[in-house]
Amino acid sequence: MFNQKTVISMLLGHATADAIGVPVEFTKRQRLKENPVTGVREFGTYSQPAGTWSDDTSLTIAAVESMARLKKIDYADILKNFWLWYSENKFTANDETFDCGNTTATAIGNFKRGTPPLECGPNEEFASSNGSLMRISPVAIYIYMTRGNNFDAETFEIVHNFSSITHRNLRCLIACGVYCLVAAEIFDGQNLQTAISNALNKAKNFYSSLKNFENDLKPFERLFSENFAKLPEDEIKSTGYVVATLEAALWCLLNTDNYKDLVLKAVNLGGDTDTIGAIAGGLAGAFYGVEKISAEWLDVLKKKDYLIEIATDFYNAFN
Repeated sequence: MFNQKTVISMLLGHATADAIGVPVEFTKRQRLKENPVTGVREFGTYSQPAGTWSDDTSLTIAAVESMARLKKIDYADILKNFWLWYSENKFTANDETFDCGNTTATAIGNFKRGTPPLECGPNEEFASSNGSLMRISPVAIYIYMTRGNNFDAETFEIVHNFSSITHRNLRCLIACGVYCLVAAEIFDGQNLQTAISNALNKAKNFYSSLKNFENDLKPFERLFSENFAKLPEDEIKSTGYVVATLEAALWCLLNTDNYKDLVLKAVNLGGDTDTIGAIAGGLAGAFYGVEKISAEWLDVLKKKDYLIEIATDFYNAFN
């Protein structure tokens, strides 16, 4: 049943997995096979202490804070928060901004130069990265709390706009749409296999009806296939390309049965470890619940109480 705990579990699930992935971001899969992540680590790629989450969580809570404070979606205000993160270290785990994606940085720069919010995100080929997918969970929650599991064209437009402030590439919009559909199915109480299957069917039906999405829907064909979950790990890519990231996150969810194994499987794929972990971890947090997240991991998670507080404020704003 969807309630306040669901929102807290989703945000903590996202942040915890993000923090587990931060120390090994960009590490090759073979190296992690030789020395796999089994729990909390410190330092590593960005020399951060254990429990430090990255831009994935910072941008998520920057959006959450704006929406909770205003009790609505204001894209300009969200981008103002992104600027505060980028320039003044707001919404960070240790008062330090690190790991900003190029497309997100470009969008924030566009906003500061006066570009309208929904036009800030680049839409070129290079912009088909995972920077909006990694922070889409607040709009998934907002939609469910204000519209339920009712994805009409207007609902998809909200998702697409939320992505477009940093990423307007159509593949990013599709990936964010799939994520929000999966989240809604989980919020409805479906098991992971059913939630993902239902969401993919809905996404395929909607996007295939839109001619301008035709070419950008083709890269998702493997994800839509019935045998996707059975693909061997070697065929799952763990790059920052948005389609690969979505595939990796959903594949990990389909091939594990608890939060801890899900996060470790996602992180040990290597590559964009924090983002794949965060995306899968947020959905897993909502499904399994915060009580299933390792106490050892939560004990070292930076600003845990702040994350719980802001998740609670967000829930109350739209309840």
